[in-house]
Amino acid sequence: MNIGEKIRNAREDLDLSQEEVARQIPMSQSGYSKIERNVQEPSIMQLRRICQILNISADFLLSLNYFDNLSEADLNLLYDIKSAIKKHLDKSKA
Repeated sequence: MNIGEKIRNAREDLDLSQEEVARQIPMSQSGYSKIERNVQEPSIMQLRRICQILNISADFLLSLNYFDNLSEADLNLLYDIKSAIKKHLDKSKA
């Protein structure tokens, strides 16, 4: 999931409109929409305000430290799962 999708999902979870969030940042609704659609990256100030408004962390949005605490065995398991899913999808396309 990319940054825009994470932001959109968090906004929708709070039942806020793009206009409401954009007003609080402050920025235009069209500019905010571009962030949610990954057409434009938010500035540091905009990112900070989005995190405050939607009560989410920048670490979550930027996928920082996502896998830092996983052991090598856990990472290998994730790789195996990813490979199995890819094989299944490849077979279903054929």
